Amino acid sequence: MTLGWTQIMRLGLVQMALGAIVVLTTSTMNRLMVVEFALPAVLPGLLVALHYGIQLSRPRWGFTSDTGGNRTVWIIGGMAALALGGFGAAVGVTLFEQSYGLALAVSVIAYALIGLGVGASGTSLLALLATTTAPHRRAAAATITWLMMIFGIALTAGLAGHFLDPYSPTRLLAVVAVVVGAAFVLTCLATGRIERGLQVTRQPDPAPFLDGLREIWAERRARNFTLFVFLSMNAYFMQELILEPFAGLVFGFTPGQSTSLSGAQNGGVFIGMLLVGIAGTGLKVGSLRSWVVAGCIGSAGMLGLIALAGTGGLTAPLTPLVAGLGFFNGMFAVAAIGSMMALASEGRSSREGTRMGLWGAAQAIAAGFGGLCGAAAVDVMRGFSADGPAFAAVFSVEAILFVAAALMARHILDPVPASATGTLVAGE
Repeated sequence: MTLGWTQIMRLGLVQMALGAIVVLTTSTMNRLMVVEFALPAVLPGLLVALHYGIQLSRPRWGFTSDTGGNRTVWIIGGMAALALGGFGAAVGVTLFEQSYGLALAVSVIAYALIGLGVGASGTSLLALLATTTAPHRRAAAATITWLMMIFGIALTAGLAGHFLDPYSPTRLLAVVAVVVGAAFVLTCLATGRIERGLQVTRQPDPAPFLDGLREIWAERRARNFTLFVFLSMNAYFMQELILEPFAGLVFGFTPGQSTSLSGAQNGGVFIGMLLVGIAGTGLKVGSLRSWVVAGCIGSAGMLGLIALAGTGGLTAPLTPLVAGLGFFNGMFAVAAIGSMMALASEGRSSREGTRMGLWGAAQAIAAGFGGLCGAAAVDVMRGFSADGPAFAAVFSVEAILFVAAALMARHILDPVPASATGTLVAGE
């Protein structure tokens, strides 16, 4: 027995819960530190890089869930750590007014828990999907679960932005407590008894972890896809830590308005993913390479417009531009997700979790590195230029990275039409 559509939707609820917590820690908390407390952008950049750095453990989590026989335990346990870390991050922010040292210590512990939670829960969830979803449903399952995650991010950002104004520490803690509590309860309900009765077509891998990881890296398709994930995610995440401070410092957005801006961006991601899901797998239009290239080039173009708006070279409201950026981000992301699901079960069997972990680790490294570089570059640029041009320079570099990702996609991804395979696949 494999996962039915109802069970796939239930696992999508877990992705939605993950996104709901993470968006508060990587956007709202970051903006409060930089704008309300006038801390250097590199500080939240380092904290977010810490949680991504800890996600280098993703291959190990995937290997553990491959050999342990019970992925649900790791999904729920990881969500518990993530929820605790998310609330701890909010506590740390509120302490900066009282004690910088105490606030920093609490924040470090909280973001470490966030990294552990996302690594354990997210990797085990993807591995469960890869091993218990019928092959003809994998692309659709990937699209559904990621759409639900983006929906959770957009919904949380929008509602949290509404309830955070006017900002106060008590209001922040109350909003975050509701979000993390609801996310944990939803995860428990969604995963309850879901593994019982499922036929998992794999045998525990007897090879040691490092040997298995080396063998996966030797697979050309897995290695090329890992390198593509690293480059494209560098471009994707470089603006993550600076977009909300940009909105506050250059456009005068309040904390609630800038949080809602994140909701608009992820709403655009949702629409972009939905478009590719319908056009690529429903209407059989386009290929992985064409959708990825279009998404990367479109993202670069929108970043150029945002940079112009920040310097006064373009008179346009910020929110539609950011939503447009999200739209093109979603276009390339959903094609990569479909490939990830398909490639996870290729090569030697019984290593789906380890492959997912490898790609998750590549994404985490890129996200941490890209986010930290973006934040540090803004700090440096603001030292000798106005806020608008400082942020615009970083957005321009990010646009160049997206163009490079598009060129890489043209070389390593095979232009196989979706209609030829029923899914979006990566090339040799």
